[in-house]
Amino acid sequence: MTLRAFVSGGSGGIGRAICQRLAADGHAVLVHANRNLAAAEALAAEIRAAGGDAQAVAFDLTDAAVTAAAVENILADGPIQVLVNNAGIHDDAVFPGMSAAQWHKVIDVSLHGFFNLTQPLTMPMIRTRWGRIINITSVAAITGNRGQVNYAAAKGALHSATKSLAQELAGRGITVNAVAPGIIDTAMSEASFDAEAIARIVPMKRAGRAEEVADLVGFLASKQAGYITGQIISINGGMI
Repeated sequence: MTLRAFVSGGSGGIGRAICQRLAADGHAVLVHANRNLAAAEALAAEIRAAGGDAQAVAFDLTDAAVTAAAVENILADGPIQVLVNNAGIHDDAVFPGMSAAQWHKVIDVSLHGFFNLTQPLTMPMIRTRWGRIINITSVAAITGNRGQVNYAAAKGALHSATKSLAQELAGRGITVNAVAPGIIDTAMSEASFDAEAIARIVPMKRAGRAEEVADLVGFLASKQAGYITGQIISINGGMI
């Protein structure tokens, strides 16, 4: 039986690689975007052209009512059994100069978006007695990072949520884990880290590849990872 997978923020960067990996593993993938439906549709078409099963959806995770309606439509075709909470943004500023808008925007996407999407998908997953919930966080949630109090707070809260939800769902055949990437070669990181900085910060002297993160997610989504739950797994080239 083909399992349905949902990847929030799936249209770019790490999310794109995760969608491609899950599709290659035989999942029917829903590629989520916030506003850029065209990018999600292009990726879904690319996956289908390669022989996979994918479709695109777009809605704002921070809007509880909109998300509830979207989830209802999604569940009409069956439960989601692999959920990857990848959507997230950063809006950096040193804390004394951080605006309330910067704080709330980052928290809304990473944390409230997690609740708005995951909570209504949980019971249908429970009924199947099998599931994988994988939260994409950040090494910043483990070590902290100057200028990212809002981002680290949001992702750190997801670490705590991961551990608690894992305990609730472990007896139902559902695992819940977090993947905390370090510096990954994406458009988001290019603006923040040059080659010299990466060589100084990362013992492996390079940025990670999105495909390397996707490989870890693919394993955690597999049957072979059925005894791994409640874990925060950082993929960071030896930064910590």
